Amino acid sequence: MRVLCGTDVIELARMAEALERTPRLVDRIFDPRESEYAFTHANPTPHLAARFCAKEAVMKVLGKGIGSINFRDIVVVRVSLERPKIELTNTAAELAREVGLIDLDVSLSHSETIATAMAVGIIED
Repeated sequence: MRVLCGTDVIELARMAEALERTPRLVDRIFDPRESEYAFTHANPTPHLAARFCAKEAVMKVLGKGIGSINFRDIVVVRVSLERPKIELTNTAAELAREVGLIDLDVSLSHSETIATAMAVGIIED
């Protein structure tokens, strides 16, 4: 077995500008569960940004970059007060099977200026 990790960070101002410039970006990048969760907060930008980072971090674990996996194929799922989990569908799920991914964990964080995420995957050789 091997352990692979991926990480990503984004400035909140950059995410806010992108969302303001292209409001439909929310629907193109985020699953409805992700956007619904983010919009329960007064400022949804840090929560959307952290989820964006999680998606990119998972892509890195899978050995792929932007454009090879649809962002909506990687979903950050929240169950009550439990830590977030990743749900893979479509192309992301197929790639996970191909690389032998047997477990995937994610951690999200944000401050007043940045959001970040780290994904750790266990790959069966």
